[in-house]
Amino acid sequence: MTEYLITFNDEWVQEHTSEQLSDKGKAARAVVDEMRDQGVLIFTNGGLDRSTALCGVVAVDGEPVFTDGPYTETKEHLGGFCVVDVPDDETARYWAGRLAVVLDWPQEVHRFRGPGFRWK
Repeated sequence: MTEYLITFNDEWVQEHTSEQLSDKGKAARAVVDEMRDQGVLIFTNGGLDRSTALCGVVAVDGEPVFTDGPYTETKEHLGGFCVVDVPDDETARYWAGRLAVVLDWPQEVHRFRGPGFRWK
């Protein structure tokens, strides 16, 4: 099996009413429950709120330097994600497609490097 990250960028999501978000949340939870029932879900976060970013951090002379909130230059924000363990790209695409349909916003699929990967 291979692990994949399915994610969406918060900037891709148009404005929604609270009721619309609630309905989409219920629909997405149904897909996540199906992932769990089929044993492919490793982890999901339930969505991130970009207004709650704690800090940014950069290395300066080998030391971490923290700033409040995200970088001001940041144009994209991770909105939410789930990690699945499925046999192939096609299956990862299937689950991302299911989420894209029930949420009606784009998803990205990323394959994690395998256990044999080593930085060179």
